[in-house]
Amino acid sequence: MVAAAIMASGVTGCTSISYYAQSLEGHVQIMAARRNVGKLIHDPSTPDALRAKLTSARAIRRFATDELALPDNSSYRSYVDIHRDAVTWAVFAAPQFSLAPRTWCFPVFGCVPYRGYFSRKSATESAVELHGQGLDVYVTGVTAYSTLGWSSDPLLSTMLRQDDTYLASLVFHELAHQRLYVDGDSAFNEAFAVAVETTGVRKWLRAAGDRAGLRRYEADRKRSADFLGLVSKTRDELRQVYASPRTPEQMAAAKTAVIDRLRMRYRRMRDKDWAGYRGYDAWFAAPINNAKLAATSVYGEQVPAFLRLFDLGSGDYPRFYAAVRRIADLPKSSRAEALKAADRCG
Repeated sequence: MVAAAIMASGVTGCTSISYYAQSLEGHVQIMAARRNVGKLIHDPSTPDALRAKLTSARAIRRFATDELALPDNSSYRSYVDIHRDAVTWAVFAAPQFSLAPRTWCFPVFGCVPYRGYFSRKSATESAVELHGQGLDVYVTGVTAYSTLGWSSDPLLSTMLRQDDTYLASLVFHELAHQRLYVDGDSAFNEAFAVAVETTGVRKWLRAAGDRAGLRRYEADRKRSADFLGLVSKTRDELRQVYASPRTPEQMAAAKTAVIDRLRMRYRRMRDKDWAGYRGYDAWFAAPINNAKLAATSVYGEQVPAFLRLFDLGSGDYPRFYAAVRRIADLPKSSRAEALKAADRCG
C-alpha cells in the first residue's frame, strides 16, 4: 500500500493539517528508528530468530534487484521494530448503495480510495465520522507501505511475523510500487504490484528449489482467486440491486440478502473445495459492506490481465515493465481497455 500523505505539502484547513501532521510524524518516527540490516545480522546481541529473518530478508532484497529488475536502492536494507500489530490503518468508505469508493487526493501521490493513519485511534475516529455521514466504512491494519522511493523504506517487524514466502511477497510488492506508479489509479497500481509479487515469489521459490513451498504458495493463490471470484460475483449482484427502482428500505433488505448469500457461498466453498481451510473465516465473520468489498476489489480485479501481459513477454521483467509503462501512459479509460486486450490475447 502507498503512504499517500507522507510527502504532501501545501494544504489548508484544520482537518487537513491535522491529518498530514500525524502522517508525517508517524513516518519520521519510523525513519528515525532504522537500523542497518547488515550490522544487525553481525551484532552478537541480535536474537537468533531475528538474525535468521534478516538474513533471509537480505537475500530476498538482492533477488529483487538481480532477478526481478526492481529498484537497486536503500529501501529494505534497514529494519525497525514498531512494537505494534500494524504500521498503519487504512480507512475505506463508500455510499450505502454504491460500490464506488470515496477517494482522497494528495499532492505527489494523486487520488487513492483510502486514508492512512499511523494511529488506530485516529483511524477509528475517522471511520466514526464517515459513518456519521451515512457512508459504509471499513478499517484494516496495514503490514507495509511504500513512499514510492521518496525515502528509504525499511523492513518492519510486521513484515517478519510470517514465513519467508510472505516476506518476499511484501518486499517484491512494495518495490514494484517504486518501479512504476500511476497517479489516481489505485486498481492499476495494486494489480501491477500483485502481479510482480506473484511472479516474483514463484521465481524465488523455484530458484531455491523449494517445491513444497511452491505447492503451498500455488494453493494459497488458488484460494485467493476463488475468494476474489466470490467477491466479484457479489459486487455484480449488488450493482443490479443498486440500479433497480427500489425504495431505500427495499434496497437495504436486498443488499443484506446478497451479502448473506456471499457468506453461504463461502462456507460451501470452504468446506467442499478447500477441504475445510479456514484462513478467510475472520474476513467473513466481520461486517461486510460496500467499503469492504471496494477495498478488496482494488487489489484483485486486474491481476489476471497483468499476469497475462507478463506471460506474453515470456517472463522477461524489463520487457514486462516497458509494456506496462506504455499502457500506463494511456488515458485511464484506454488503459483499462488495453489491459483487457492483453488478457484476451491469452
